[in-house]
Parts: sequence; C-alpha cells; structure tokens
Amino acid sequence: MTEIFGIPLQAFMSQILLGLVNGSFYAMLSLGLAVIFGLLNIVNFAHGTFYMLGAFGAWLLLTYAGLSYWWALVLSPICVGVIGVVVEKTMLRWLYKLDHLYGLLLTFGLALVLEGLFRQQFGVSGQPYQVPDLLKGATNLGFMFLPNYRAFVVVASIVVCLATWYVIEKTKLGAYLRAGTENPKLVQAFGVNVPRMITLTYGFGVALAGFAGVLAAPILQVNPLMGSNIIIVVFAVVVIGGMGSILGSILTGLGLGVIEGLTKVFYPEASSTVVFVIMAIVLLVRPAGLFGKEK
Repeated sequence: MTEIFGIPLQAFMSQILLGLVNGSFYAMLSLGLAVIFGLLNIVNFAHGTFYMLGAFGAWLLLTYAGLSYWWALVLSPICVGVIGVVVEKTMLRWLYKLDHLYGLLLTFGLALVLEGLFRQQFGVSGQPYQVPDLLKGATNLGFMFLPNYRAFVVVASIVVCLATWYVIEKTKLGAYLRAGTENPKLVQAFGVNVPRMITLTYGFGVALAGFAGVLAAPILQVNPLMGSNIIIVVFAVVVIGGMGSILGSILTGLGLGVIEGLTKVFYPEASSTVVFVIMAIVLLVRPAGLFGKEK
C-alpha cells in the first residue's frame, strides 16, 4: 500500500478531504464576517448563531413542512437573511458611529439569547438530518472512496465564495457598497439608498452563514451549540486572513482547514490549537493579517 510520510495514502487523503470540508465552513463563515466588518464595521459575534439557525431551519422545514434538502438550501438562508435584516434595522443601525466594542457586545448578547432559547426548546443532544438521496454514497477514485456529499459541500462552498468575491470586488454593485461605507453622502448624491444597501449587505452576510449551516446539517448533528463551537475558530481565520479582506477569508479558511486536517494525522494533540498558534505567529509578524492592509 502506498504511504506518505509513513501514513497510508487513503488515510492521508481522507484527512485532506476532512480538512477541505471543515475549511469550506470556515471560508463561508469568515467570508460573511469579512463582508459585514469590511462594509459595515460591525464585529458580528452572532455569526455562529446564524449558522446554527440555518441548520435548524433546514431541520424544521423537513420535520414540520416536509420540504426536502434542496428546498431548505434555498429557503433557510433566505429566512436567516430576513432575520438579519430585522436585527440590523432594529438594533445594529444605532451603533455604526460608535466604537466597535458596542457592536461586539450587542451581537454577543444576541447570540447568548438565541442559543439559550434553542437549548431550552430542543436540548443539546442534537437532531439528525439525512444526506439527500441524490448525494448518498461515494465515488471510487482508486486510492480512496470520495463521499459524494462532502465533495458537493466543498464545490458549493467554493462557488458561492468566489461568486461573492467577484460581485463585491469586480462589479458596479460592489463599488457602490464599498463607496457607501466610506463616503455615504457622496453615494446618496447619486441616488443610491445607502441605509437600505447596508441593511441588505448585513442580511446577505448572515445568509451566507445560514447557507453554511444547511450544508453542515447532514454532516454534523443539528444542535444549538454548533455555532458557538465553531465561531472562535472562524474569528481566528478572519484575523489571520485580515479583517475585512474578502479573498483573504476564502483562501485562509480553506488553507487552515487543510492544515488542521493534516495536523490530526501527524500530531493529533495539536489539532485543536494549531489555528490559534498560526494566528499568534501571524499577528507577531503581520498584525494586519496575511491579506489585510497595513494602516
């Protein structure tokens, strides 16, 4: 049997796949955080909770409405985005001119409240969610069996992330978004409704988290703690990539997922801390992050 560094090839590639799957979730969540921070200057600590709401939305749509995974993949992120719009219009709008700490404290409190409500209603044991029939099974690549659903998760995440980057960085809409956060009065002079644009941007950012939650539902058990379990790592990813850097969040999320997966092969004891070690090194060498802009 072929080995790499003394590890069977199948086990080695399996850990890379696992790392890519985790990295896909890191990339999508950190992308949403980067969009919200880069365009709205809000440190959204409730992002993990919106990820959890996306997964629960898929489970509730299946359990109580009988809607399949494919319907949930569309409807659940939209519902999460609508919740985000309500949060922005009723709470966050009053904090944009204040210190970042106020937004962090508000979203942290919101995350605790929502998580507590779901824990009281559903407990913490988790709810199972089946892989859709179309993506069950695995494909034989010769050196390993590739689970179809996990491959779909990686591809779908990369497509959504790159499409988001393209819209924000390469289109007129993205130019309006960036200009609206830096000089809203000038943009409003061109007839653009900046407050509405900011509201929709926040809604889209949390919808990305909801989309990631739906993707995660068949892999992880749907439970109220799934957001709080991942959000600290995602914040570390954002810091490493550079706060507000869209491309940095995507590349760093995927890269750190693979590094974490390989660490489980070569040094399992460090797999839960390797991301934070990398964050500490990056902050010492480049405080703005790998892709961030030095001020």
